[in-house]
Amino acid sequence: MRKAVLLLTWLLLGICCLITFYSTKDTVLKDISSKEETSTRQEAQQETQQETQQEVHHELQLINQNNRYAFSCLTEDERQLYLEILSVLLQQGKETVLPSTEEEALEKVFSSVLIDYPEIFYVDGYQYTEGKMVSFQPNYLYNETEIQKRQEAIAQSAEALLVNLEPDAADYDKVRYVYEAIIQSTEYDPEAVDNQNICSVFLTHRSVCQGYAKATQYLLNMLGMEAALVTGTVKDAEGHAWNLVRIDGKYYYLDTTWGDACYQLTGEPSMVERMREPTINYDYLNVTTEQLLMTHTIHSIIPLPVCESMDANYYVMEGAYFTDYDESRIAKLFQKAQSEGQESVTIKCDNEENYNLIFQKLIQEQKIFSYLPNQKGTVAYTDSREQRSISFWL
Repeated sequence: MRKAVLLLTWLLLGICCLITFYSTKDTVLKDISSKEETSTRQEAQQETQQETQQEVHHELQLINQNNRYAFSCLTEDERQLYLEILSVLLQQGKETVLPSTEEEALEKVFSSVLIDYPEIFYVDGYQYTEGKMVSFQPNYLYNETEIQKRQEAIAQSAEALLVNLEPDAADYDKVRYVYEAIIQSTEYDPEAVDNQNICSVFLTHRSVCQGYAKATQYLLNMLGMEAALVTGTVKDAEGHAWNLVRIDGKYYYLDTTWGDACYQLTGEPSMVERMREPTINYDYLNVTTEQLLMTHTIHSIIPLPVCESMDANYYVMEGAYFTDYDESRIAKLFQKAQSEGQESVTIKCDNEENYNLIFQKLIQEQKIFSYLPNQKGTVAYTDSREQRSISFWL
């Protein structure tokens, strides 16, 4: 028999979490209580256990309906292992015995559970003993009392963020609402505590990419939408996390972290730079695989779909996606922004050729002023050739 410990490393934004083996001695506490007190405590414990078991049973039924993406990508044997691990984690169980399985498969399935369940914020790895059967023991970040306290606080915070969402909102509106709500309520902070889980977003409102992505997924799941955590790298091989989401039956990527202007401006920008940067960047709200891969590299243990649809892309939905230079559409776009009191307008182009044409017309030939009658000869703008977009500050 061989004993082993999984060293599960999360490399995101240069922050690594190394899970190491540890052991503790059991401490036996003895007290004297009346039979009535003992009976009352036992009844309360049994009631709590029954409620937990009912919740777990309900969750396992939902899983079997394939509403979690990573689960849907697994083989039948892997799904069975997934359900057993999930049951342990949801009940905050201690050491348990699993059917014998390869180390690689165990790691894949355990990671799949965490990909699907941002609400399991209290686990960051596991220990196991390999033999005829596998002894599996999760590593918990907090004790049961603290977990329950945080769960309640997270639920209250999440409900408060969703309070202004229309009950009958369409899928696109739900995703946009969550994207904006997370960005507006969270500051990007590499030093934030618990920044690898949803506690950082919902409890302290300061986080990094994995916290943003898991919180986005948590809210979308609350709204009945399929969403998954995706990890990989971005510029300079920096670890990063974002989401896969399903809208009206089609898959898209969204990156809430990159939508937050404070993430883009972490290098102590000047006031002028801040004024010229929209508060929310929508370049990564419901994008295709092709668009994502221009700046992101995917590293996934499960297969991911090729996202090709533009139907629910932010710029398409908001009438800001241009395949040519259309003066009437540009005028309508600016009129709408001004009437709604928006602070900026972004024009997104389908290819570099149209980007160059619109840039030439609006910037070089200064036709932008025909859409901004109150600007008196000055306008602040920022442009991204990489994203083929131009943003004007109103």
